[in-house]
Amino acid sequence: MDAQRAQEISSSSTMANVMYNGQQIYIEHVDQQNGTATIHPLNNPNQKQSVPVTSLMEQ
Repeated sequence: MDAQRAQEISSSSTMANVMYNGQQIYIEHVDQQNGTATIHPLNNPNQKQSVPVTSLMEQ
């Protein structure tokens, strides 16, 4: 995924099916300059992490 698409998903009111390492995640924030996204697993909102947007996959 690229940073622009990650930002679109993050800003959308519709929940997209996005995966990171085989786990469905929620995109909280996208840093387009650095190409990273702050994410958390859907089942664990407290497990936030910053990952490269290129490692995210839209299903």
